Amino acid sequence: MARRLRKLYANGREFAWTGQIYHVIGERHCHRCVRVRVWGAGKNSRVLQADLLSKADLPWGCRTDSSYPTPKDVRNVIDYALTHGWNPDLGGGTFFLSEREHASAFELAGFLLTDRLRDEEAPDASTRVFRAFEESRTP
Repeated sequence: MARRLRKLYANGREFAWTGQIYHVIGERHCHRCVRVRVWGAGKNSRVLQADLLSKADLPWGCRTDSSYPTPKDVRNVIDYALTHGWNPDLGGGTFFLSEREHASAFELAGFLLTDRLRDEEAPDASTRVFRAFEESRTP
């Protein structure tokens, strides 16, 4: 299946982005994860990558989770990355919004950053999703 590139305009420039769906196995459930990749200066520019772990706490885990980042979510990812070191005009390479470095300061309404797709030793996805779900229910 070919990836669909979407266009987004932010900060006076055009960005191209794509999202690819993966599943992350947690201790108690399988969770949906969307790998977002963004280019700001053509296909050879430095790509921004954020692996977004769905916060949905569904009884059947990733089998019934249809979470997908909206353009507003991607805009928030771009804005955060631009203020934290991503330079889309540089050539080549990848700028990662990693859980280890950025999760304490960055979170979307429906997603958490995760390193689990790139690092099996990253914190357990189930624990993080359940904690986020409980925090959302607490007034």
